[in-house]
Amino acid sequence: MPYLSKIALNPRRRIGTSLLGNPHRMHAAVLSGLAIQPVTERVLWRLENHSVHRAELLVLTENRPSWHHLVEQAGWPDAEGGQPLVADYTPILEQVLIGREFTFRLTANPVQSVHRPLKPSAEQAARIEQQESIAGTTTDRRARGFRVPQRTAAQQLNWLLTRAERHGFTIPTVPTPAPAPGITHDSPSPQDAPAVSLFTRDVLRFRKHSHGPRITLATATFHGHLRVTDPVALRAALLAGIGPAKGYGQGLLTLAPSQPR
Repeated sequence: MPYLSKIALNPRRRIGTSLLGNPHRMHAAVLSGLAIQPVTERVLWRLENHSVHRAELLVLTENRPSWHHLVEQAGWPDAEGGQPLVADYTPILEQVLIGREFTFRLTANPVQSVHRPLKPSAEQAARIEQQESIAGTTTDRRARGFRVPQRTAAQQLNWLLTRAERHGFTIPTVPTPAPAPGITHDSPSPQDAPAVSLFTRDVLRFRKHSHGPRITLATATFHGHLRVTDPVALRAALLAGIGPAKGYGQGLLTLAPSQPR
């Protein structure tokens, strides 16, 4: 039985600041909320409403978790509104029926797989050199592609729109007198545009360990409306996430009853 949790974190506490500033540490803290160790289930999480005063952490787990350690170390243990909320996620999954519409939010790491990046990093350059050194030694081996971040608003919106169908939904269009964020057109007249917008865009930079290589993630938070076309595929996306970097707080898709547009 899946569970969706919401935990309030205090950015002004030392451990809270440490977790909020490093997705690797946050992931470890999230996994420690599950009793069955080592954790083998898929765990998704996302930061919400992050400000200097308060941050909210959403976590989706297969088994019922306990967040007392997070509240004690990085939250408000005895304050009103400081206790975590844990809810059965099954009723949401049961509402996913073909043709239904929902408001959705998704924080993801939009990337594209390419054979060779135009501006490879030092790590990518080393991989390219290694692949070239063994080229021709076997006829069956294919070199693994490189993940290149989608950095512009247009690229990030296109990334979502081109993946919607495989995950069991479409994003309906609405008339708009101006281009949607990241989309341009030459005609000044109103046109239909996808009912989705980029809520926030960010670049995360952190290290797993103090002397380890720096990890950089380009992230985007999408907010909009979707229509269910394949309930099985959409339920799978809700439970397994969308896109890469799920261990770093990316890929959690959440739904809410659709409001009139």
